[in-house]
Amino acid sequence: MDTFDCMRSPAHVLVVDDDPDIIQSARVALRQHFDQVSTESNPAQLPYLLNQKSPEVVLLDMNFTADVTKGREGLYWLGKILEDHPSLSVIMVTAFGDVKLAVEAMKIGAVDFVVKPWDNEKLIATVNAAYQLAKSKQEVAKLRSHQSRMAEVYTQPDFEIVGTSKEMAKVFSMVKRVAATDANVLLLGENGTGKELIAKEIHRQSNRNKGPFIKVDLGTIPFHLFESELFGHAKGAFTDAKQDRVGRFELASGGTLFLDEIGNLPLDQQSKLLSVLQNREIIPLGSNRSVPIDIRLVSATNRPIHQQKEEGSFREDLLYRINTVEIQMPALRNRIDDIPRLLEYFLQAFNRKYGKTIEAERGLEQILQAYHWPGNIREFQHAVERAVILCEGKKISKGDFQFSESSQRSGILTNLNEMERKTIEETIRKNDGNLSKAARELGLGRTTLYRKIMKYNINI
Repeated sequence: MDTFDCMRSPAHVLVVDDDPDIIQSARVALRQHFDQVSTESNPAQLPYLLNQKSPEVVLLDMNFTADVTKGREGLYWLGKILEDHPSLSVIMVTAFGDVKLAVEAMKIGAVDFVVKPWDNEKLIATVNAAYQLAKSKQEVAKLRSHQSRMAEVYTQPDFEIVGTSKEMAKVFSMVKRVAATDANVLLLGENGTGKELIAKEIHRQSNRNKGPFIKVDLGTIPFHLFESELFGHAKGAFTDAKQDRVGRFELASGGTLFLDEIGNLPLDQQSKLLSVLQNREIIPLGSNRSVPIDIRLVSATNRPIHQQKEEGSFREDLLYRINTVEIQMPALRNRIDDIPRLLEYFLQAFNRKYGKTIEAERGLEQILQAYHWPGNIREFQHAVERAVILCEGKKISKGDFQFSESSQRSGILTNLNEMERKTIEETIRKNDGNLSKAARELGLGRTTLYRKIMKYNINI
């Protein structure tokens, strides 16, 4: 019994020969040892067959016409195969008198040749070795593709998460509790509140932190590239698909996939995403192979996604799939206690970046706390960077920042309201929930206190 009788290979072998006897002999010999054997008599069908059937090994005849070509037709098709599918292993099939031509074929890129009539045991061994080589080449190609795509999606190191306020303490507590699990997390909050930083922190504290963190901004992917970008595509899947492309889901396997701006996703794309999350596998565009995925999903949106669900613009089943745990990111205007520390942190960062030693003028923190910051941390960061760049002296002041008067007035009002809300909350807590005592301490009537409790949505 030879080695291959006890072990069937999963290879797909394509036999291309215009001799029906050769095709029949090859089919009988190969089917006993390989999972799939396809045959074709017309080499002009090769481009279609290679794209549709995806074999790993091709047995290619040297001569398809008994005339003056003398094997050149086989060399032509060998070149076409390797040009379009460099990972394939091609074995040339030749008559005894064409061995020199077969050697020329190996110089072009064929992995081996067999001479008609062949010995079945040697044929099986040759095909099996060619299959192993094809798998190795595919793995190398896949690794290179992964490296290329990882370089494409890699983002520069982020700033740290800075905050000691009560609002941020709640966020950090949630992150710590959820990170060790594989639960899907949905981050909610306005633009610029640091949702991506929190997503990365969840990944850093998770058991997947040795794997990749891959971000996808769903709000920027063109409609026609959605499947290609997320699930990948096979070469030739569409006009510009010059080579296989690994999708973000496959890149993130073993790690965390961060889907930013998920609330922007159209309904038909939502259904495709839901299917992948349910089945835990993807099928690259233009391919017939399924790829299992192993990801931890973190999503984020600045849109009212629960309202979208009620209105029918966001699928309820997808929402329940992505929001096992929800974390609400506070706006900067609701965590103004963090502004002095944020100012210090960004000043240090941008001083290092631009080789400066800028400090903050006394009282600047209070001025910055009075501003509304509609762009949140992102706006604050950019404002400090700009101030450091443009500052001509050693201290930055209010004049180094650009605030519109209307925004500043709005910010002052907002922060006064926030201070009043906090004072009421603390006084009620101090008096163990006794509203009469709290009202007397605040100098308010009980009815006025009730009205303010409702205005600020204070839990009592």
